[in-house]
Amino acid sequence: MSSSFSYLLRIPSPVGRIELTADDAAVTSLSIARDDVLPLDDHPERSSAVLDDAAAQLEEYFAGTRRSFEVPVHLAGTPFRTAVWQRLSGLEYGTLTTYGDLGLAIGRPGYGRAIGGAVGANPIPIIIGCHRVLSSTGKITGYSGGEGIPTKLWLLEHEGITLAA
Repeated sequence: MSSSFSYLLRIPSPVGRIELTADDAAVTSLSIARDDVLPLDDHPERSSAVLDDAAAQLEEYFAGTRRSFEVPVHLAGTPFRTAVWQRLSGLEYGTLTTYGDLGLAIGRPGYGRAIGGAVGANPIPIIIGCHRVLSSTGKITGYSGGEGIPTKLWLLEHEGITLAA
């Protein structure tokens, strides 16, 4: 994650502490603690209206009362990654897709490995639902947030989807 951010907020969640960053207009990153460590733990918090709104929406999501996010996001990445992330942002609560289907949707069939890399590099997980992507066989192949696959399984089960790891 870039160390360039204007605002920083940490919140508790059922999947571990969450760290949000934002610029003046939008959320720029979301990190889930791994072994209770966050990337910017050594930086002081400085919230903003955007981060307060994102935190409230995340709390509603975890409480089961919110199924979509209405907070502005700023996605910084290559055009390819940005296209993947924009497609991910359209995935609805409780729905799944595959890396192959994502590739087809953005006009890049056969780019499964690159799609996987872009999904794994999603700077704003949960809000942009990269946990909703599985392999073509329906298996969970990994998750870059929090404690990895257990975090992904928790998020999917929270949305009513039960799978074997």
